[in-house]
Amino acid sequence: MSTATAETIDADFGGASAPGALTDGFHLLIDALKLNGVETIYNVPGIPITDLGRYAQGEGIRVLSFRHEQSAGYAAAAAGFLTKKPGICMTVSAPGFLNGLTALAHANTNCWPMILISGSSEREIVDLMQGDYEEMDQLAIAKPLCKAAYRILHAQDIGIGVARAIRSAVSGRPGGVYLDIPASLLGQTMDAIEGERSLVKVIDPSPAQIPGPDAVARAIDVLKDAEKPLIILGKGAAYAQADDEVRALVEKSGFPFLPMSMAKGLLPDDHPQCAAAARSLVLKEADVVLMVGARLNWLLSHGKGRQWGEPGSKKFVQIDIEPREMDSNVEIAAPLVGDVGSCAKALVEAMGDDWRKPSGAWTVAVSSKVQGNVEKMASRLQNNSTPMDYYAALGVLKQAIKERPDAVLVNEGANALDFARSVIDLYKPRKRIDVGTWGIMGVGMGNAIAAAVETGNRVLAVEGDSAFGFAGMEVETICRYNLPVCIVIFNNNGIYRGDDVNRSGGADPATTVFVEDSRYEKMMEAFGGAGVYATTPDELSRAVSEAMDSGRPTLINAVIDPAAGKESGNIGSLNPQSVVAEMRAKARQT
Repeated sequence: MSTATAETIDADFGGASAPGALTDGFHLLIDALKLNGVETIYNVPGIPITDLGRYAQGEGIRVLSFRHEQSAGYAAAAAGFLTKKPGICMTVSAPGFLNGLTALAHANTNCWPMILISGSSEREIVDLMQGDYEEMDQLAIAKPLCKAAYRILHAQDIGIGVARAIRSAVSGRPGGVYLDIPASLLGQTMDAIEGERSLVKVIDPSPAQIPGPDAVARAIDVLKDAEKPLIILGKGAAYAQADDEVRALVEKSGFPFLPMSMAKGLLPDDHPQCAAAARSLVLKEADVVLMVGARLNWLLSHGKGRQWGEPGSKKFVQIDIEPREMDSNVEIAAPLVGDVGSCAKALVEAMGDDWRKPSGAWTVAVSSKVQGNVEKMASRLQNNSTPMDYYAALGVLKQAIKERPDAVLVNEGANALDFARSVIDLYKPRKRIDVGTWGIMGVGMGNAIAAAVETGNRVLAVEGDSAFGFAGMEVETICRYNLPVCIVIFNNNGIYRGDDVNRSGGADPATTVFVEDSRYEKMMEAFGGAGVYATTPDELSRAVSEAMDSGRPTLINAVIDPAAGKESGNIGSLNPQSVVAEMRAKARQT
């Protein structure tokens, strides 16, 4: 317990509590976080939390300062995914809080535990709207966008406030929690011994949730009758860290499995049951689908539509810790409410020794489709085109990850995201962090920093040039902390494609076009890292290998053919113009 006298509150960080000694809000908050195992804080310093960061660092917590609050928040969100503990982001009030709030909503949407701690103006001034510095009712703004939101007004409540935030973030379906810290709270003092007694260590914040026996039996009845079964693994299955249980379920069942992007590597992508390269076939033809930590949202066309075959042709079994997720888009024939590990274990036990695996006709059809598509892709990945297309560049990165399976792959962009997701294989769980459920841009640098900090492993960040632009200044953060991050920017001079034209004929460039041949690598060089300009697969291969083996902060500017991309990646149907074009095409056909 850190103590201090009233005159020199910040003089003593670690002395034993003594009669008459005082502590304050700064140190109580830090002590509460340390008591609950918090080792890292991601933040942007400023009024009123600058000293809080200094004191936390002095107390042994690693405090990483970013150039923008969104990046700090994205790092905290990714930390939550990687560790199953709340990632902590700390921001200043009002504008800083709003920047961090974007990341908090991102964490909540992805069901990752994160706590956003923001300084705020005094309540009595905010409530009367008297114009305080950065005045804003932050608690009211945060509530609709996160799982829970709390404000602490008194020093003696800091322990219970932090405990509530932690338990809310990780219990049940994890999510984002906001913790509002008025500036005056940090300076409040109280008796150090009483302060120590007020702290709360959270016990078993995320207990196992065992599925009911009837639910397990119902699921088994549906699964055992499947002729063409499929398992879909979502990032919830990866988050659960129930790797052995999930593997046992997949292999015991004998079902082909389709990993969503952040579930790649939960079982190796080259596993004989992996159907990733036969996605269209298995989604259309499967008659029973077991969802494990995955949601039937837009990423899976809501469980209906052309890619799912005839309406009503499938039965769904779904494992999720949130009961309200069931029947969100289609009828769930057998809902299994519980944590992934407990549900997977219960299913394996219920299958027993006489479990009948699916017919050879189905598994052979899937494996044949996988093999055929892999062979088709192989030739595209081995071309030496100059300038490179996406496949030539990704063939190099695919090999780099295969040779370094412990590396973490961070990925964002449009084409850079879509192509990489289908090309680069992963071999271990939680080795891919990407844009998540919202498909947003700007998460890459925060994700890369968190991956390096939380795992200690090398990180390969594959970025579109547009995506990199959202948070490119964080390369200074990477260099400042000397993190083993290799950034590869796919530079095609624009968004989707770099060869669009201004349709008015005016002097301004097209809305999707950037400065031609931008030298992004110079940014990394400016801060002491390594910058490489690569125009061929061989140059890219040498640069990536050197960066990944050395661990030196590196940015590789990989020149991609401006005409190689396509509009909106693989979700062009969400672009209204694309919808109009499709409607016109259908009209012409009729």
